[in-house]
Amino acid sequence: MDLNLNLQISKELKEASSKVKEFLDEVLPTKEPKILYEASTHLIKAGGKMLRPYLAIKACEAVGGVMEKVLPAAASIELLHTFTLIHDDIMDDDPIRRGVPSVHVKWGLPVAIMAGDLLFAKVYKILAEKLSGVIPPKKIIKVIDILTDAAITICEGQTFDVSFSHLEKVSEKDYIDMVSRKTSQLFKAAAEVGAIIGGGTAFQVKRLGKFAGLLGIAFQIVDDVLGLEADEKTLGKPVGSDLREGKKTILTIYAFKKAKKKQKEILFSAMRKDSSQEEILEAKKVMEELGSVEYAMAKAKKYIEKAEKQLEKLPETDAKKSLINLANFVLKRNF
Repeated sequence: MDLNLNLQISKELKEASSKVKEFLDEVLPTKEPKILYEASTHLIKAGGKMLRPYLAIKACEAVGGVMEKVLPAAASIELLHTFTLIHDDIMDDDPIRRGVPSVHVKWGLPVAIMAGDLLFAKVYKILAEKLSGVIPPKKIIKVIDILTDAAITICEGQTFDVSFSHLEKVSEKDYIDMVSRKTSQLFKAAAEVGAIIGGGTAFQVKRLGKFAGLLGIAFQIVDDVLGLEADEKTLGKPVGSDLREGKKTILTIYAFKKAKKKQKEILFSAMRKDSSQEEILEAKKVMEELGSVEYAMAKAKKYIEKAEKQLEKLPETDAKKSLINLANFVLKRNF
């Protein structure tokens, strides 16, 4: 991906993010109890790529729709995503998210749980109120159905992710299935919702959904690599936290498959809550020596290539070009 394209997609993401934040400022005013509303908007204000709202917007535009029409749904998708992050941080006991203290660290567990629940409820409040009169009632019901299914599937994926840490062996197939639920599903839902609101045909909705789903798998694979390779300041959360939590990522799955006895011992030592930074770095070195990073990135590239093929029969539009650029951005990103 050349520099110009990288700058272009970064600019578009920033513009979309700005529109979504403006909308959220209107629908999430600070009310009493103030602590609840501050906690619920904490991660949104901290920043974020907002890839999922961007997907909804570009999918809408790719089928002839306009941003203003899809903005309520795009904002709702970001709230649903933020809700999952707050609860995810609670489950993993992660202290940092997006370079700031996690919600449960800053305000405590009870407020963090309620902040997540508030965002989840606001998803449906916004969809019901802001889409009324914009698209037909049948389409509103379909949008709500898609996002509800996504929420259910994310819960399934998160449960698999948590349970994997207690299992000695997890296959790559198990990992991809978990990622398809936990991460990819909301990408897919965002694109489908955008295409529906934009007036896309059933074929276009399906293709854009498949594109985004495959993109979501690649995104998570790259995220796992960054969790090992990036620096904490760039990443916005502790490097090596996946290892300490005993998570079975594509990197560890591949490493255990290739590792010898001594290397396996090093990996197991790092995959404990009380592992030292030296043990984390030693495990990182083992995974790099075994080729885990190269293997994971090659897999991510294959998913990106599959994703791009889903767009081949869609009309040639600026939005389609943006989606292809986004796919390359996901593969090359460093945060």
